[in-house]
Amino acid sequence: MMRADTKKAVKKIKHLIFTPSADVEKFRQKLNAEFTVPILPNRVERERRIIDSVECDVFTPEVYASKRVLLYVHGGSFVGGSCAAWGNFCASLANASCTKIVLPEIHLAPQYPFPAALEDLKTVIKKLYAENDRIIIAGDGSGASIAVALVLSIKEKFRGKIDELVLFSPWFDISGDSESVKTPSKYNRDKIVSSEAIRAAAELYTYSANLMNPLVSPMFASPEMLAGLPDVYIQMADDELLKQDALCFQDKLRKADVPCEIDLWEGMIHLFQMADEFLPQAHLAVEKAGTHIKNRQG
Repeated sequence: MMRADTKKAVKKIKHLIFTPSADVEKFRQKLNAEFTVPILPNRVERERRIIDSVECDVFTPEVYASKRVLLYVHGGSFVGGSCAAWGNFCASLANASCTKIVLPEIHLAPQYPFPAALEDLKTVIKKLYAENDRIIIAGDGSGASIAVALVLSIKEKFRGKIDELVLFSPWFDISGDSESVKTPSKYNRDKIVSSEAIRAAAELYTYSANLMNPLVSPMFASPEMLAGLPDVYIQMADDELLKQDALCFQDKLRKADVPCEIDLWEGMIHLFQMADEFLPQAHLAVEKAGTHIKNRQG
């Protein structure tokens, strides 16, 4: 069994988080260079597909359920990320869940701020609705907040095909109003995410008066907006800065009669699932998330 190398894992995952001192283009280049792999694992096939002008990568495992698809929204602090960089992770999740995954090449801030990425996803999901009986929507970090926004923006009567939201280390509140974001640096045990990084990403994603928009910070969704959401599964590290936000959002969902499970991993870091060459727990976590999806579908 491989030995964990947390130091190298932290160094790698830090490339996913935009910081106040970073240059946008250099951040994107370093992120893509760090996470792009030449060969996908588990014999998963990748195909480039244009869905109504939105470029997407489609990941197809050797065994998959027909008429079921997972729409994935990558993270990258709203300003970085690509299909190439998320290929390895999406291939692993596709294999573990026996599910075909569609990963859109969403527009990135600051050149394309809110709601550009959300509009990309609306375009793609309309096509997926016509081709599939059951849809899972998933995302990580900043992408998780856009994934939730997508479901919130869909009228309740059209949510019938959306089976579940699967979120990895989600950002639920980027307004700066949450206790997590207010946490002073000296009390922050998160090795990856800081309140300063959240604020820096938020400033590039949308204007300050819009940060409490539920489609930007889902924490501000009303009970009426949350009612009728599909079940939610959250997987994250136990020491993450945004853990308290996740627990708060879980409480809001339960009050709206929406089931929400939080799967916490002790001793791990934000988005540890994307450091699988350094952390054996990353493989176990992806397998667990995949099994959860398979078992839910019966």
